[in-house]
Amino acid sequence: MIEIFLIGVIILFIFFYTGKINSSKFVSDNKDLFYLLKESDYDFLLYAKYGDKVYDPNQVFMKRIRNGVLVTVLFIFVFISDLSFVNILLGIVCGFLVFKMQYMDLKKFYRNHLNEVDSLLPYYLKGLEVLIQHYTVPVALARSIDDAPEVFKPGLKAMVAKIEAGDSSVQPYMDFAAMYPVRDSVRMMRLLYRLGLGEQEKKHAQLVAFSKSVSALQQKAREQKYKNRLNKMESMTMVMLVCTGGGGMILLIVSMLLSFTAVA
Repeated sequence: MIEIFLIGVIILFIFFYTGKINSSKFVSDNKDLFYLLKESDYDFLLYAKYGDKVYDPNQVFMKRIRNGVLVTVLFIFVFISDLSFVNILLGIVCGFLVFKMQYMDLKKFYRNHLNEVDSLLPYYLKGLEVLIQHYTVPVALARSIDDAPEVFKPGLKAMVAKIEAGDSSVQPYMDFAAMYPVRDSVRMMRLLYRLGLGEQEKKHAQLVAFSKSVSALQQKAREQKYKNRLNKMESMTMVMLVCTGGGGMILLIVSMLLSFTAVA
């Protein structure tokens, strides 16, 4: 079996090297079909972990597809001499698992850094609030990009580009909220849009209302952070109690067995 596997790998390498099999072309030709497999929160999770380092989420996604297809083809090729429906199904399952591996890793990262990622928006908006006091909302957004958290930079650049291109609707703000579905992102983007529409004489009152919303969002983030920390401490305490109690019971049982043995 190992010899067949090695031969299969060598032959596939030759086919790919000589261009007889072009996995990139296959994936590119069927990208519209493959995009049906794309998770709705994939772009957000990718930006949450890698920030501005991600140039094109679709390109990263297509690499996932290509890796899954290659694993499926390789699996089927290895069992070509004993090809059956079960083997083909196993090959597809293996390819799908390889395809899902990166997404599961991103989900795990987000779960471990959930409060940290969610708290980035209110703290960013607090800095943006200072800029809005001196500039219009679109100008403040453009000036905030350099100091914004890495995770938000791609979305901010896209939003500012749409606004500068003449889109004065709420859509650029909603697109940003859709790209980053963190706590209250939709509501805060609507408030930001309305703040940009307000007349100059009403700007102060609207800015005060916006500031209160941002402060409330920051307070939520702090409360959630403390709650998570408390839950973690409670879990650690329970583990210590269980270990201590279990260890005490084991020592008691061992001492009783030793005493029975000594009496016997």
